[in-house]
Amino acid sequence: MRVELLAERRARQARLDAGEDPTFVRHPGDWQVAPAPADLVDRRCEITGPVDRKMMINAFNSGARCFMADFEDANSPTWENVTRGHDNVRDAIRGELSLDTPEKSYRLNDEIATMLIRPRGWHLVERHVELDGEPVSASLYDFGRAYSNGARYFYLPKLESHHEARLWAEAFRIAGGDDIRCTVLIETVLASFEMEQILWELRDYGCALNAGRWDYIFSVIKKFRARDWVLPDRVQVTMTVPFMRAYTDLLVATCHAHGAHAIGGMAAFIPSRKDAEVNEIALAKVREDKEREAGQGFDGTWVAHPDLVPVATGCFARANQLDVMREDVHVTEADLLSIPDTPGDVTEQGLHTNVSVGIRYLDAWLHGVGAAAIDNLMEDAATAEISRSQVWQWVRAGRFTPDQVRAEAARVEAGDEAKQLFLELALADQLEDFLTLSAYDQLD
Repeated sequence: MRVELLAERRARQARLDAGEDPTFVRHPGDWQVAPAPADLVDRRCEITGPVDRKMMINAFNSGARCFMADFEDANSPTWENVTRGHDNVRDAIRGELSLDTPEKSYRLNDEIATMLIRPRGWHLVERHVELDGEPVSASLYDFGRAYSNGARYFYLPKLESHHEARLWAEAFRIAGGDDIRCTVLIETVLASFEMEQILWELRDYGCALNAGRWDYIFSVIKKFRARDWVLPDRVQVTMTVPFMRAYTDLLVATCHAHGAHAIGGMAAFIPSRKDAEVNEIALAKVREDKEREAGQGFDGTWVAHPDLVPVATGCFARANQLDVMREDVHVTEADLLSIPDTPGDVTEQGLHTNVSVGIRYLDAWLHGVGAAAIDNLMEDAATAEISRSQVWQWVRAGRFTPDQVRAEAARVEAGDEAKQLFLELALADQLEDFLTLSAYDQLD
């Protein structure tokens, strides 16, 4: 079934390339998802991060309501990282997660965040484990390991259709987990047209939805790569531009109509220990962003650093806003496709940022680091995806030449392997679906 769904992704891409537009797939009516358990009723602030032992302990102790332990975008999937990560999940569930270093000892507090696990996406495999001579699905491997260790709450990434959600529901049913609860990341533009049906498919598992940013923008570029819909510098593609505002408003309205939590996007800023002025400006932007989400009716939000937890939490006055029905929202298919209406410019600074950050992140990823602090931001694989896809789009549209991209890459302080991989992807004739597919073979 998984292989067939991936084949359907390719077939659908061909139809989009030929000019087809996505359309709504809905399941209207007076139905509700299964209720949230007590420890998922209040999700005002969720902290996310890799399954590294030290970072997990700090996240659990951060004061956030929930912690998403990430085997996907924030994890470079070396076999060592994957296996140690699952051992860390097991120890956390047993209350035995600890770490002693020469500088400090780390222990879990008496009160810690509720853990949710994000397995890898359907498109990825785990080559270290085979079934009938073929590598197994990385999604099912991560789910199975985590579930057997006692995990029951999951974040589901990269879904593109309700059929892919149905496959997760089948996996949950086979596992026998009536106590499983899931949150789907609506981080692809195609999933935004099917979010109500996705909720329906996973209704027995109390499905909630999360509105991402970088992966969503990346998917817009990828899915409509054959069209002249050139986006400006990524810093200008905020959550308030028309197509992003439409998708997030629709997400909140859809969730609350069916009793599901709506979780907002990431605040990736990493506070500086040295520059108070930078902190003041950045924290003001974080607060503004989270107040906007609260005003839209979101029930909670994401942060990447413990210092942001009180800022984000303070923007949400109640445990949740499930009673905010957003009956004022009337989003059309055209609204979700209003990508050409995005204001902003393509600039040389934007090219510099994409090439520099994209290569430096890839350099970290190839060395086993999936969450990298770059220019006071916590970056993950979505960073590299938006960076290389924007460069690909800009070169294709004639905004920059390949030689300009190569010149920018030459100035980046990073390894040749990362530079070569970035340039291969950014300057390819066809936009590759996922850089992690190309890069996975370079990992141990």
